[in-house]
Amino acid sequence: MTATITPPQEAPPVTQAAPPEAAAPLSTAALITAMLSASKNVSDLIFSPGRAPQVEMGGQLTQLNLPSVRILRPEDTARIAGALLGGNSKALEMLKEEGSCDISYSIPNLARFRVNIFTQRGSCAIVMRVITGNIPDFKKLNLPESLSDATDLGPGMVLVTGPTGSGKSSTLAAFVNRVNEEKACHVITIEDPIEFVHAHKRATVHQRELHTDTPTFALALRAALRQAPKLILVGEMRDRETIEVALEAAETGHLVYSTLHTIDASKTVERIIGVFPQSDQASIRMRLSKSFRYIISQRLIPKMDGTGRVAAFEILKSTLRTREYIQKGEVEGKSLLDAMRDGSEDGMQCFDGEIERLIRAGIIDLETGISYSTNPGNLTLQLTDLLEAKKNGPELSGELAQKLGEETLSKYDA
Repeated sequence: MTATITPPQEAPPVTQAAPPEAAAPLSTAALITAMLSASKNVSDLIFSPGRAPQVEMGGQLTQLNLPSVRILRPEDTARIAGALLGGNSKALEMLKEEGSCDISYSIPNLARFRVNIFTQRGSCAIVMRVITGNIPDFKKLNLPESLSDATDLGPGMVLVTGPTGSGKSSTLAAFVNRVNEEKACHVITIEDPIEFVHAHKRATVHQRELHTDTPTFALALRAALRQAPKLILVGEMRDRETIEVALEAAETGHLVYSTLHTIDASKTVERIIGVFPQSDQASIRMRLSKSFRYIISQRLIPKMDGTGRVAAFEILKSTLRTREYIQKGEVEGKSLLDAMRDGSEDGMQCFDGEIERLIRAGIIDLETGISYSTNPGNLTLQLTDLLEAKKNGPELSGELAQKLGEETLSKYDA
């Protein structure tokens, strides 16, 4: 069942007093402003029928007790959706026909948002991701310095992967910003929607938004091949055609940045190969092995002290060994994970090794780290000494911090 969406405009003020369980018809901008004032660490705003307005902070959802705003009704979320859509008829059409749409929204001098509006149980729900006004840099994101090479490459493909909300867009924005500051070149981004707005610095940066400037990623990517860019950012490789054109771009002299919703390097390769028919997979393996430069996967893990989350990175770099494993396929003893474990001198690292270091540095607790690991059994064996120490005393984190010293802690703190 498709929800009926009110016209894209604010509802007129209600003259009759609303019942106490209903949300007062505040303007959308005023409501969002009030929600952002709840904390400096708000990452998402959520509007759902049957709930008060919610914000996400440090990975936890919190319902807000705002003056005169209580439980949202379906007509409230529809009204907010209409205000966010404004005159975007294409997005409104997608919402009605496909059940969801992505747009960007901004409040001048306050914040920008990536917005997803979708229907559920016949009503509208809305998730708004807060986009910081400042372009993130390597230091702010605590990116491994080895990744600086990802901004100083020739033609090829750099993929940043991870689940929704893991910071992929921020990492790519930091890459683009460094290129923008250091290289006099042409950069084209294709995004859905545009998140971080890049001003022209040394580079000239053109940003195209899906459904506003171009109908599809693939069409915009094909057009970019004729627009003389050195760097092309594709917001997401969603389908076979986009992956095919991205490979073509990387093979014809362009540096391509993109993202996938995959959890690690091995799954990323599987996803790319798997969208092609069996008859084409051998050639795609060959092309990918020659084109990729980095596959960077990331996870955000809650800190032990409750002050937020810290990023853990898995880094696969193009070497003779990793190219061979992608081309021929992984087998026992010859996996991409094996290559990353052995590739520290080349700037590679795997999730479980980084999670172990974060645990030993007292940044995340042992149970949380194991729950985020790729192979919990192996990581548990690596941490046998800590498990034994925990049985013998509750002050494990303090003892570890004292043992490892401030230098180790500051290296991994974020």
